[in-house]
Amino acid sequence: MFKAVARIFRTPDLRRKIGFTLGIVALFRLGSFIPAPFVDFGNVQTCLAANQGTSGLYELVNLFSGGALLQLSIFALGIMPYITASIIVQLLRVVIPHFETLHKEGASGQSRLTQYTRYLTIALGVLQSTTLITVARSGALFGTSTVAECGQLITNDAWYAILLMVITMTAGTGVIMWMGELVTERGVGNGMSLLIFTSIASTFPSSLWLIAQTQGFETFLAVLAVGVAVVFGVVFVELSQRRIPVQYAKRVVGRRTYGGNNTYIPIKVNMAGVVPVIFASSLLYLPALIAQFNQPAAGQAPAGWVTWINNYLVRGDHPLYMLMYFLLIVGFTYFYVAITFNPEEVADNMKKFGGFIPGIRAGRPTAEYLDYVLTRITLPGSIYLGVIALLPLIALVAVGANQNFPFGGASILIIVGVGLETVKQIDSQLQQRHYEGLLR
Repeated sequence: MFKAVARIFRTPDLRRKIGFTLGIVALFRLGSFIPAPFVDFGNVQTCLAANQGTSGLYELVNLFSGGALLQLSIFALGIMPYITASIIVQLLRVVIPHFETLHKEGASGQSRLTQYTRYLTIALGVLQSTTLITVARSGALFGTSTVAECGQLITNDAWYAILLMVITMTAGTGVIMWMGELVTERGVGNGMSLLIFTSIASTFPSSLWLIAQTQGFETFLAVLAVGVAVVFGVVFVELSQRRIPVQYAKRVVGRRTYGGNNTYIPIKVNMAGVVPVIFASSLLYLPALIAQFNQPAAGQAPAGWVTWINNYLVRGDHPLYMLMYFLLIVGFTYFYVAITFNPEEVADNMKKFGGFIPGIRAGRPTAEYLDYVLTRITLPGSIYLGVIALLPLIALVAVGANQNFPFGGASILIIVGVGLETVKQIDSQLQQRHYEGLLR
């Protein structure tokens, strides 16, 4: 293992790529602490000190921005607009035939879809930065904090100041998108994923230290032990797959013989990745968002439905919230897998090139068999996603460490998934140069 790591730094090209990636990551983290124009940095830090956990409404966005959201920095939106835009463009392939045609065109079509994703990212950046600034001006960004406790977060309410802040945060989103593409082209690859990895990993030390301070050293050790077990479990499931054997008949074209080899179709247990967790979290945040903008005036009692939402659908420690969260994740897992994996398309491609599954006729019977296997293997995958997503909520009930519990939810899925993919990228580049990779 150590020899393989030493080979990485002895290879000039790979050493240059890793150095470039680390430089981009350092710039990305630096931008997370530079405040946007007309933001009172001192008052923001006072609010952060008074509220160690974020409210549920902004928890996911703050996680993906590495804490930059609540800092109101130039990179406050983080990578979240790009993630949302990518998911929307992927879902639109089902609705808009032109998008599906572009997806099947190969590299040229993919470049067009990437361009559409960039445009949509900028549009979402404008929308989200406007919402963030509006919430910050109202004093509701930190949940329980009020203007009297922390002071004004934004020092200038003039229209030109608000416009400048929106432009700055949107430009920050564009710069982050550009950084991710640079890492993909000139670094070790997976640029966007690595920036998300960096954002989430940067919150781990402070979260663990806060648990040690507030809950005691014994609870801290218990959380570490649970974290190690969860990481092992996530790695095991993420690498698990059902391999469906495929045989290709021999074809003679001229004097050459093609095919005749055996391969397999890998169907992962967790084919949906972290997307169902993001979908379910976003959907459950909508009632809290509506309730937050329908708060009564001073001295008046809130409406009954607002009180019900605040009691059951905000913090996440109620069994009803956990049950709805779990069921939404299971449902969205089946929905997303059905969109991203088309058994009929796979069966048609196999039939076109002379491939077949042993014991299954080509064509429609193959599509039905793939759909049968996919449906069965998605069930344990969806349950696994639901259990992992519930870990922070269980930690809230057990040790009172909801937002400070790093080993669960979307964070651990992204950390493990990106880590495994990055190791594979470095391993493949080592094998190209030394015929021996990082892994054995």
